[in-house]
Amino acid sequence: MSTMNISLPESLKAFVDEQVGQRGYGTSSEYLRELIRRDQDRVQLRGLLLAGAASEPTAPVDASYFGALRAQARQPRRTPKRKA
Repeated sequence: MSTMNISLPESLKAFVDEQVGQRGYGTSSEYLRELIRRDQDRVQLRGLLLAGAASEPTAPVDASYFGALRAQARQPRRTPKRKA
């Protein structure tokens, strides 16, 4: 794991320390890692939304589409046979 040193104004450091105590994080590093992971998720979601908005329209989704999707989800998973 790499190390990164950051400088924070006292007010932000106090906020981080408060969040660590209130939210059950063991260290400020854990708290900051969680914030970074959430930001990564947000960036990924934004990319997916923009890609979806730029894509061509598809056929409307109706009740039969969701019925077929439910039926597919209820099918038991097939596991590949292992070679002897």
